[in-house]
Amino acid sequence: MGANQTAMQQHVQPILEMRDITKTFPGVKALTDVNLTVMPAEIHAVVGENGAGKSTLMKVLSGVYPSGTYDGAIHFEGQERHFRKISDSEDIGIIIIHQELALVPLLSIAENIFLGHETARNGVINWFEAFTRTRELLKKVGLEEHPNTLITNIGTGKQQLVEIAKALNKKVKLLILDEPTSSLNEKDSNALLELLKGFKAQGITSILITHKLNEVMKVADRITVIRDGKTIDTMDVHSGEVNEDRIIKAMVGRDLSERYPPRIPQIGDTLLEVKNWSVYHPQHADRQVIKGVNLKVRAGEVVGIAGLMGAGRTEFAMSLFGRAYGTKITGEVFMHGKPVDVSTIPRAKEAGLAYVTEDRKTFGLVLIDHIKHNVTLANLDGVSERGVVNDIREIGVASKYRKDLGIRSSSIYQATVNLSGGNQQKVVLSKWLFSEPEVLILDEPTRGIDVGAKYEIYGIINQLAAEGKAVIVISSEMPELLGISDRIYVMNEGKFVAEMPAREASQEKIMRAIMKSWGT
Repeated sequence: MGANQTAMQQHVQPILEMRDITKTFPGVKALTDVNLTVMPAEIHAVVGENGAGKSTLMKVLSGVYPSGTYDGAIHFEGQERHFRKISDSEDIGIIIIHQELALVPLLSIAENIFLGHETARNGVINWFEAFTRTRELLKKVGLEEHPNTLITNIGTGKQQLVEIAKALNKKVKLLILDEPTSSLNEKDSNALLELLKGFKAQGITSILITHKLNEVMKVADRITVIRDGKTIDTMDVHSGEVNEDRIIKAMVGRDLSERYPPRIPQIGDTLLEVKNWSVYHPQHADRQVIKGVNLKVRAGEVVGIAGLMGAGRTEFAMSLFGRAYGTKITGEVFMHGKPVDVSTIPRAKEAGLAYVTEDRKTFGLVLIDHIKHNVTLANLDGVSERGVVNDIREIGVASKYRKDLGIRSSSIYQATVNLSGGNQQKVVLSKWLFSEPEVLILDEPTRGIDVGAKYEIYGIINQLAAEGKAVIVISSEMPELLGISDRIYVMNEGKFVAEMPAREASQEKIMRAIMKSWGT
């Protein structure tokens, strides 16, 4: 199959060629002679670590960085193109869907799809035509919502499909998706990938930028790896010679034979114990979300919490950390065998707890502020005297964590919004480590970061455990939990339905425990 496909491609002209693309910012060369060739009606994955240059390359292609601000040439459908603005690339069928969705929450689906391309005659919008066309587009992406439905009233997965419907309305020929499944659950992610396969059958070409290598292997025809702003390799998935290890080696420039850094656990006495923890929904007072959960974590231990989306893992963690979620919360919390008060976030911090949110951009960081302020935000008392922040002490603390956690930045004064996802996550970790907790709850600590940065985060978790801290890790990636945990709790429908040592656990055992709790 691979040989036949390669032979066919030799007789087909590429739909896109980016030749020797070089892009320089003041003091930084972001791209150096990058080449990308995409064939018609293929799904082409572009992978690389955070900061490798993937998004910069796509911004060059789409006209965000206009012609003349970079060196090299773009050829689309056999012609050299010079895009001065985004609308220039959209007019010929190149549509990019960014990781941060560009939808207006308080407008309807139809209004979002036609925003800037209204079906108007003499300044009057033809709503019948807009609604009819919207229904056709929604059917193509598998959505049954009414065109009048507000974006704010549908979930993230459906919003992603609205973005794709919007692209189809612009007669897309080349669809670029930047981390399209980063905030989707497994069901929505699989549905989106199947949709891409359907588009391929209709002759639409896709470029998929993602960190999830299992998704790449599932749908991509070819893969281009970018590292440090340079093209490293382009691989034909159908050749039978491509696997995740080869991709990772090309991405990070070294062989990660051990995906998870080795650790010899030194586990001590029980540090945190939670007994009979129950929580009700904040808006629906009669709906119990967490149902009598019991948990123990020992010093030096990494405990994973596995479960499907909606199992209640984040709700449990947030309710435990100062009742940041839920109502009618009951149960007991013990540290070192003694009862502690975790009824507010300051009290939870004082008791020795810290919670690293799954949504670092919304709840974990002040993105417009620099590293220095973000690192000290959870423990201002640690850098203050009589209520006044000591700038010298704050600089010292931020510099220490920047060095210790390997935060790659120009300085501690770099805005966190300009950091890669992995480095943003290290800033969030620094913030909570500076609060000097005994127990860290890490909610999806590697979401949206590349494989090299993941390895570094795992190393930090190992170091925390070696220092005698207790670490609780919530993750939707079962291989990750199996790779870094000492013990795993399985959660389903607000309850712990199983507990097992990680060495005896497997993805099959975890899923079996979930199915058994359903009576399946």
